[in-house]
Amino acid sequence: MLTSVDTDLIRVLADPLRLHIVTLLARETLCTTHLVEETGARQTNLSNHLRVLREAGVVDTEPCGRYTYYRLRPDVIAQLAGRFADLAESARNAAANKRACP
Repeated sequence: MLTSVDTDLIRVLADPLRLHIVTLLARETLCTTHLVEETGARQTNLSNHLRVLREAGVVDTEPCGRYTYYRLRPDVIAQLAGRFADLAESARNAAANKRACP
């Protein structure tokens, strides 16, 4: 069965900096300082993007002293990928489902 794709999540991940953050977090858990170094973004800008990712459920946080570590939630990404896979499978079968013109 084809499930709908989460357009809000796609909008969150469509931002180039947020996608870069997600890509970095797919490799390792990082704190804000690491993410500033890796992305070159200003800390305030980065914090805003991390807030959006947190609110969307894409990342989890782990406080560690004065730092906050961020880690990607693979289940959220896998669920989105699964929805796209369902969409691709539906498209493969589309030729057999050709609707006749009136």
